[in-house]
Amino acid sequence: MKIAILGWGSLVWDKRGLATIGEWQPGGPVLPIEFSRKSGDGRLTLVIDLANGELVATRYVRSRFEDLDDAIGNLREREGNPPKDRIGFVDLTTNTERAWARENQPDASDTITAWAQASDCQAVIWTALKPNFAEEQREPFTLPAALHYLNSLTGQTRTRALEYIHRAPAEVMTPLRRALQARAPRDAAIPNKRE
Repeated sequence: MKIAILGWGSLVWDKRGLATIGEWQPGGPVLPIEFSRKSGDGRLTLVIDLANGELVATRYVRSRFEDLDDAIGNLREREGNPPKDRIGFVDLTTNTERAWARENQPDASDTITAWAQASDCQAVIWTALKPNFAEEQREPFTLPAALHYLNSLTGQTRTRALEYIHRAPAEVMTPLRRALQARAPRDAAIPNKRE
């Protein structure tokens, strides 16, 4: 089975154990993406965000695995072992998909399925984590809230958080990334005040 992996964040510049054939290619499905998930180390990471995401073209690469469960396990391991149902999939050979992704990211699931049907892949897998900024910060994700949060970071946490945003693929131009690029050079301070 030919399996495509979708990427829009650190997978693209840091495969770290992700078993692939070839390099990341442009032309993946266009999905709503934003830096609206707070990771365990304090970074704001890119996820499918139906409420706040900017439509961006994702990338894809072929998995070295031909068995869907093996490919899912490999992606799950690379992503730090989130719950198995947080690795979305569409399998065109059996006409099945991840129920959790369908329930929580229905529009994205439709887009990915349509892309898969137009590709030469039999299956597609992706990281289907949800935004969690509101839960972690106890306030809705907004541009001012995200900028305020990033400005509150110090030391290595701040360095890692800004590096993640700056290393995202060029086409992943979300409102938060545009705001950071417009307001400050790479190593300058992020504005503290909310506007």
